[in-house]
Amino acid sequence: MHDLRRRWDLGSLCRALLTRGLAAVGHSLKHVLSAIFSKIFGPLASVGNMDEKSNKLLLALVMLFLFAVIVLQYVCPGTECQLLRLQAFSSPVPDPYRSEDESSARFVPRYNFSRGDLLRKVDFDIKGDDLIVFLHIQKTGGTTFGRHLVRNIQLEQPCECRVGQKKCTCHRPGKRETWLFSRFSTGWSCGLHADWTELTSCVPAVVDGKRDARLRPSSKDRWGSSNFNSGANSPSSTKPRSTSKSGKNFHYITILRDPVSRYLSEWRHVQRGATWKASLHVCDGRPPTSEELPSCYTGDDWSGCPLKEFMDCPYNLANNRQVRMLSDLTLVGCYNLSVMPEKQRNKVLLESAKSNLKHMAFFGLTEFQRKTQYLFEKTFNMNFISPFTQYNTTRASSVEISEEIQKRIEGLNFLDMELYSYAKDLFLQRYQFMRQKEHQDARRKRQEQRKFLKGRFLQTHFQSQSQGQSQSQSPGQNLSQNPNPNPNQNLTQNLSQNLTQGPNLNSTQRENRGSQKQGSGQGQGDSGTSNGTNDYIGSVETWR
Repeated sequence: MHDLRRRWDLGSLCRALLTRGLAAVGHSLKHVLSAIFSKIFGPLASVGNMDEKSNKLLLALVMLFLFAVIVLQYVCPGTECQLLRLQAFSSPVPDPYRSEDESSARFVPRYNFSRGDLLRKVDFDIKGDDLIVFLHIQKTGGTTFGRHLVRNIQLEQPCECRVGQKKCTCHRPGKRETWLFSRFSTGWSCGLHADWTELTSCVPAVVDGKRDARLRPSSKDRWGSSNFNSGANSPSSTKPRSTSKSGKNFHYITILRDPVSRYLSEWRHVQRGATWKASLHVCDGRPPTSEELPSCYTGDDWSGCPLKEFMDCPYNLANNRQVRMLSDLTLVGCYNLSVMPEKQRNKVLLESAKSNLKHMAFFGLTEFQRKTQYLFEKTFNMNFISPFTQYNTTRASSVEISEEIQKRIEGLNFLDMELYSYAKDLFLQRYQFMRQKEHQDARRKRQEQRKFLKGRFLQTHFQSQSQGQSQSQSPGQNLSQNPNPNPNQNLTQNLSQNLTQGPNLNSTQRENRGSQKQGSGQGQGDSGTSNGTNDYIGSVETWR
């Protein structure tokens, strides 16, 4: 009780001091402003009793100013008020997609893609049977993108991610089944960093509940024929399985990276002790033998490996990794290098990787984070909560190499260099196409809104004009000329019908409507309402 009384007395004392202080400040402010006012307008105060009036006016202005400040702080607290953001009027907001890289402004396409290749719209039904399958290539920023998929998407039922666990539960709304097949949702269900060949045969089996490798479809079951025409580049020969026996639709996505940066990043990762020994490399129903895929090191790992030793190993899977993981390896005999000549093998792998990448639902580039976010959102109609961040400083960027070493890395990854050039061209063309389509849709929407508002204005104007004419006529004359007690009802209905039919009327409909207008005009004689209707409809058609 004593503590409460002390707190109460202290609060009362503070309020009293605050009240007196405000009163003293207001009194002092009044005197100061009165002195300034009298100093400036002293000569005028001598006329009549201006001193008293000026004091009252000054007090009113001060009270009005304080009231405005209080209202402003109440309506617009903090720094969120748009009126206080003066920088918005001084400088325009920069384009977030162009700020990450200026190459799109001077981008010149090298490849000719069709509208179907550029327009990516997936009617993704998260409540139905659609499934996103993420092909995660090492050291391409896939871990960051994978976390965005499970933690940064606005969903009706967000993924449940628990502290200390890598995997999240991403169930469909109202169902206990996942809509995402990735490292952070289902784990490495098809093996560590499973490639395109493994995923297209494993995912349907996993989804259908057939985990036995003998039940996985063979190469001929997937394609109908094991032959591949590298020059044809036909979608039927390289398009992945998009459905399972249970009717689920698979939408494959991936992320690519600049080959030199990716190669250096993998070398640094291996240098720290990474091995990826758990990768299965299953192809055509079996993993490769030790003769088909020898190891580059003899110990438990390759930690501390110099860059030269990393580049000298001819069996290093880091060489052209992106092409190998995106192509159909069954077309070249999997990891058996004796099936066909090396030059033909490389050509088949590259064409297969290009076609698979082009027919995927989506792919992004590590060097264009914001554009990757934009294209994913437009493709799947799913929005991220927070924007992607472009990190220009990485472990690979911190490695200083000579021009000679860089050329050697490019030579070791010549297939990846060609694939990345193709992917970057397709990616930027898709981005420009989607941006132009977005601007065109917004312009068309504004035009439709203007047409609608103008039609409403004309309709309101005509109705008011008709009401004025009907009121000017006598009641008896009005009833004799038009037995309908509501003469504007039919006119309003015809007007609404004309506005809703739009500009897509054929010539027959226009002629019929013209004959109807002539017949109604002959039947009604010189009726002012009929002439007003015809004039209005004609004006609407002229405006359209």
